[in-house]
Order: sequence, then structure tokens, then C-alpha cells
Amino acid sequence: MYAVAGATGRVGSATARHLLAEGADVRVLVRDRDRVEEWTRQGAEARVVDLGDRAGLRDAITGCDGLFVLLPFDLTVDDLDAYADAVTTSVAGAVADSGIPHVVMLSAGGADLPDGTGPIAGMHRMEQALQATGTVLTALRSGHFQEKVGDLIEAARAGVYPVFAASADIPLPMIATSDLGATAARALLSPDAASTSIDVSGPAYSEREVAGVLGAALGRELEVVVLPEDAWVPALIEAGFRPHVAESLAELYRADEEGLLAPRGDRVARVGTPIEVTIAGLTAA
Repeated sequence: MYAVAGATGRVGSATARHLLAEGADVRVLVRDRDRVEEWTRQGAEARVVDLGDRAGLRDAITGCDGLFVLLPFDLTVDDLDAYADAVTTSVAGAVADSGIPHVVMLSAGGADLPDGTGPIAGMHRMEQALQATGTVLTALRSGHFQEKVGDLIEAARAGVYPVFAASADIPLPMIATSDLGATAARALLSPDAASTSIDVSGPAYSEREVAGVLGAALGRELEVVVLPEDAWVPALIEAGFRPHVAESLAELYRADEEGLLAPRGDRVARVGTPIEVTIAGLTAA
């Protein structure tokens, strides 16, 4: 039996679907009771539990052979660091209490560093806390999600593609969340004997290339606007982010510029879904 947290999100749902396709017994963990039926129809067991509920999470994962977990990025909280630490304490406590032997965590490039990486610093602390429980931890350190383009579709419909970087012409690996789910499922089904970190790497695209693909999907040419660093926080606040979230995201963008998010894991898993496939799905939706 494999427990999958975040089953209503992109990576968690993809992980659960891949496990089910392999014939595995799957217990999805959801916060919303209204999502239970859709998973039971697909052949999974479903439990309603919040990652912040240590006792509930312990009960939900006890007896399972593996757990997929992630640190949700909640933009509504008052303090991102305090939120990340509270979730980490709960999850690590439940893992220790349950004695579950293997955890696959969705992490990110740069999570080997303790600070200077914006919200990824919370993933560093979660990796460390999970390793301290004695479970075998497989940390999947992903680069950019291809689905981040979905956040820019409304701006693109107005003809603009904003870039929070010094250049729009530097290719960077971009990973489809469906590929991440498949990688997580394989890691659960074939666990390593010891804790390990895996850099998940996908095809590389520049932001200008992505803008070209998105523009073609929308049937219009997009103006690529490269925002200078001093405009990042104001632009994010104007887009609706709270100031402390905007500051954290700006630190993340700076870390990317400085190479702090480069792959430094124990090995690399390469995936291959092209950005055209992901953008076609996003624009159709």
C-alpha cells in the first residue's frame, strides 16, 4: 500500500494515477471530503487528512510501504517560513510515529542549501527533518515546472509575456508534472536501500521559446518583457501577491540567476515531455 499526499494537485494526482496503472494499492490523502468519490471510482482508497494534523496523518500512513509527500506552497499564510516549519514538524512527526519505511518527497533544485533560495529553504528543512526520522528518504529535486506557464496565460491573452530574470534567452530544464508523478511512482515501487536525492531534469527551453509556443497556441504574437530585478517585488504585489510572498519569490528568482538552484543531487532522472504538449493542455483547459 502506498500513501499519496497532495492527490488533488498536479504531481500528487499524477503519482497516484501512475501507481494505480501499475496495479499498486493506493491510499490517497485529501483535505476535501468532496474529492473522495472521484478517487474511489478510480480504485484508490481515500482518507481525509490535513498535513498539519500529525495524529491524523500518522493514522493514515501507518502500515503503508511508502509515502509520497510535498510541502504545499500556501500563498494565503501570514508567514511562509512559519507555515513551512509547522507542516514539516507535523509530517516528520507522523513519519517517525508510524515507522513508515520509505518516503518520496517532492523537493526542488537548491534544497541542499539552507537559505538564500526563497520558499525552497522550507524544502531544505523538510528534507533534513525527514532524514532525521530514520526513514529512507528519496528527495526528488525538480527544476522549473512546465505548468508555471499557466500563471501567465491571462497576461499572454493581453499580448504580454513577463520574464522575471536578467535574460529571456537562457535555456533552462523544464519538467512536466506528469513526468514528475511517473518518477515518484517508480521511486515508490523500487525504493533505494538508503536515502538519496535525485535531480529530475527535462528538456531545456528559454523563456522566449516558451513565449513563442504559448503565443502560437493562443493565436497571437507575444511581447516578451524582461523585468529588471528592482521591478520584481512591485510587479508581484501588483499581480496580487502579499508583500512577504513577493519578497520570497524575488529571492527565489535571484537564486536562480546566481546558479543556486543547479542540480547537485546524487543522481539524475531525465524526463522528456515537450513544452508544446503541456501548453496545449493548459490552453485547452
